[in-house]
Amino acid sequence: MEVFLVHPGGPFWAKRDDGAWSICKGEPGAEEAPLDAARREFAEETGQTVDGEFRALPPLRQAGGKRVQAWAVEAELDAAAIASNRFELEWPPRSGQRRSFPEIDRAGWFDIAAARRKLLASQQPLLDALLLTLGAGPRAG
Repeated sequence: MEVFLVHPGGPFWAKRDDGAWSICKGEPGAEEAPLDAARREFAEETGQTVDGEFRALPPLRQAGGKRVQAWAVEAELDAAAIASNRFELEWPPRSGQRRSFPEIDRAGWFDIAAARRKLLASQQPLLDALLLTLGAGPRAG
């Protein structure tokens, strides 16, 4: 089993690897269902869409307080073919120069053990939830 993770773009994350990766995520709009928001955010961050049977995982609260609802879905995606939306940031700091960066600079498929190393610590419980949802038991892999 492998999971699809994304690495945040921009200068703050450029040299970080282990403990820096994430699932695609974002805020739902005012009248947007959480699954619709997740599908939209995934498309915005990767340039790809996913169809299939979505299985909700238990929500969690990240270290910064953000509530995250995630889903599992079986899909084939080309991690090398992502095309992320972009954001602007003053860079270097206090330079007055605004630069554009991809929200996601790369993506990858990871087995469960590698995903535990790569994921943000506050998202690691999603892996146990995924394994339980699929009947594989926690801490496998």
